[in-house]
Amino acid sequence: MPNWKSVLSRLSVGDIFHATCPNGASFICLVETIASDRIISRRITTQESVDFELATGLTLPASEEVRCAIDSIAPVPVAIHNLLLGLERKMRLCRGEKVRLNEEEKEALKFVADFYPDNPVDEE
Repeated sequence: MPNWKSVLSRLSVGDIFHATCPNGASFICLVETIASDRIISRRITTQESVDFELATGLTLPASEEVRCAIDSIAPVPVAIHNLLLGLERKMRLCRGEKVRLNEEEKEALKFVADFYPDNPVDEE
């Protein structure tokens, strides 16, 4: 089992990481803030705010709901990172409107669909 505080201490504001929920939902998240006990992030595609515990890598529950877990903090290539940041901005500025993804954005999402499972959090 990873030492989560050690693993997650590698993240910085502006980094992108991945988490998965038990139902298979994929969370591609942008780090907004790192507090003493949590990572405050925002999902790129939905703009949902999501907090993760530094000690466990799990979402902070609003109740006793099923919790999602960080499964990869591997940095994506710079070109993909920049495309994801552009997509995040597009989603944030168009909130509530229907958004069409361009081909580059679609390719970036396809890339991370394989990249993150291929680059899981290291077991320590």
